[in-house]
Amino acid sequence: MVVLPVTPHLRSEFALPPHREACETGVPSAVRALFRTDPHEKCDVRSIPLPIALTARLSPVVVLAAAGWALSSGPSSEPEAAEKKPTGATGSQSASAPPTTTAPKTYTAAPAPCDSIAEKTVKSLVPKAKAAGKEIRSTDSELRRTCSWNALDGYEYRWLDVSFEVLPSDDAAEESYRGRLKDRSGGGEVPGLGDAGYSVVDLTTEDEQQTREGVVVARASNALVVVTYNGSDFESKKAPSTDEINKGAIKAAKEAVAALLDGRA
Repeated sequence: MVVLPVTPHLRSEFALPPHREACETGVPSAVRALFRTDPHEKCDVRSIPLPIALTARLSPVVVLAAAGWALSSGPSSEPEAAEKKPTGATGSQSASAPPTTTAPKTYTAAPAPCDSIAEKTVKSLVPKAKAAGKEIRSTDSELRRTCSWNALDGYEYRWLDVSFEVLPSDDAAEESYRGRLKDRSGGGEVPGLGDAGYSVVDLTTEDEQQTREGVVVARASNALVVVTYNGSDFESKKAPSTDEINKGAIKAAKEAVAALLDGRA
């Protein structure tokens, strides 16, 4: 029998490492198992191309990211969007809201001012004046009308104006009434004259000639009545007494308010 010499197998520097359960390659064993062709091979990572190894490492990350994207963009996001859609409640509420209505006005037009004062009153307050008076032209005769009486009886001069003004509402009339009294101090309220009444008398002197003037402002609902009554004596240069002027203005104002109430809309 010829015995052949046994040549020791020299391990090449490129030989694979001995079988071990773990390798110092950093590649997970589960990934390495997918690419083994030799069932006894355990650590031949160099047989796996580098891109494939990286792909194997990154695959779980990509799969998880894809799954997350699917969850965020899938049907579950639709209910949330549906919840944000307007329900239309605002439109239905606005449509069902009752319409705003404007309170009807008590007075819609001013009465004829020249017919508001009785003839005997005109004769007593303005002697020698024509009872018919003279209506002063207005830019809106339905809402604002004024009549004037004036005359000279010897040296005695008298002047009477009666005005009606109709405003859009009671509040507007009240505001106008307060505004007219703002610069008129020294007067007083007149009880029983519409909803509110105020009277004031002033004395002025020009070229030594005195003139005394009384003004009465009254409000009835959405209308105002303004009476102006004044007088002078050109012989004595004196003015009529405060009592005469004040009482005359209030008398004319009461008749004018009564005429307004009689012509109520």
